[in-house]
Amino acid sequence: MRVLLASPNFHQPRGNTVTVQRIANSLEKLAVDTEIISTTDKEWTTLPEADIVHGFHAYHFYKFIQKLDKMPNPYMVTITGTDLNHDLFDEHKREDVFASLKGAKAIHVFDDKAREVISNELSEVEDKIFTIAQGNSDFPIEKSPLEKGENTFLFVLPAGIRKVKNVPEAVEMMSKLHDKFPSVRLWLVGPIIEEQEGKAVEELVRQHDWIEYLGQVTHSSMGAIYQSADAVLNTSHTEGQSSAIIEAMGYGLPVLVSNNSGNRNIVTHHRTGFVYKTPNEFLDYGEQIINNNEIKQKIGQQAKQYIADHHSSSYEADHFLKIYESILS
Repeated sequence: MRVLLASPNFHQPRGNTVTVQRIANSLEKLAVDTEIISTTDKEWTTLPEADIVHGFHAYHFYKFIQKLDKMPNPYMVTITGTDLNHDLFDEHKREDVFASLKGAKAIHVFDDKAREVISNELSEVEDKIFTIAQGNSDFPIEKSPLEKGENTFLFVLPAGIRKVKNVPEAVEMMSKLHDKFPSVRLWLVGPIIEEQEGKAVEELVRQHDWIEYLGQVTHSSMGAIYQSADAVLNTSHTEGQSSAIIEAMGYGLPVLVSNNSGNRNIVTHHRTGFVYKTPNEFLDYGEQIINNNEIKQKIGQQAKQYIADHHSSSYEADHFLKIYESILS
């Protein structure tokens, strides 16, 4: 079987890129021949030969296939995050999302909440929606791109710099935490995706000598960064299912995440991490992570076990293969 995986912005280290590469690697272990193309980095008119095309991000994928000489048949779609939380409800994009989903032989979502949202908006596709949670990534042994300072407590925020990731508020909240705990350090990791937001974040970083902006790093470097970290943050306004949070939990790290449906789907408050609703809660939970080593270790171990139980990359690949075989039969 040959599967073509089509992802937007594949050559940037974003969540979709991590997801698609992990799936391709896992499918290859099942003797599935895969090829990955980017739907946004070049103009395509004809697709490479494949038995099935698997598109990621319903809106971007539909705009991509509209420009082809021949529409792919069959294809399936994975709903990622922005297409679920924004494009589906954008009056200028909604019909394209619908068309993408109607034409798909199967629709993949990361959790049952996403399934419910899509079913409510477009009931006719309900029978072809499949829920498969994101798998976890394996990392090689590498040296961290930056050395963690001695006697410091390091928070890491992995995020492409764009408004939905809410990085300026993260810096503001972390500044208050640093005022109380001067040993606190913050690493921001991810490419600048929106130029204006990038300028704003870079200016904030210049104002604080305890913050480092590592910029774009290879995904293989993230394992070493997680090993350096004491805790990992996600401050996004909305999320699909954050691969970075899954990875951090897989390393047994406590995570402190904003209260959105994607984060809540992975993180159970005070069991596998901390979910904050307000800046004051962020500070309170951040202080608990710093001050209470017993809680930090207990939550980290429970997070690690949860990921092992629910986010297996082999389980993910097995179920994709079953869907592909079902479509082709």
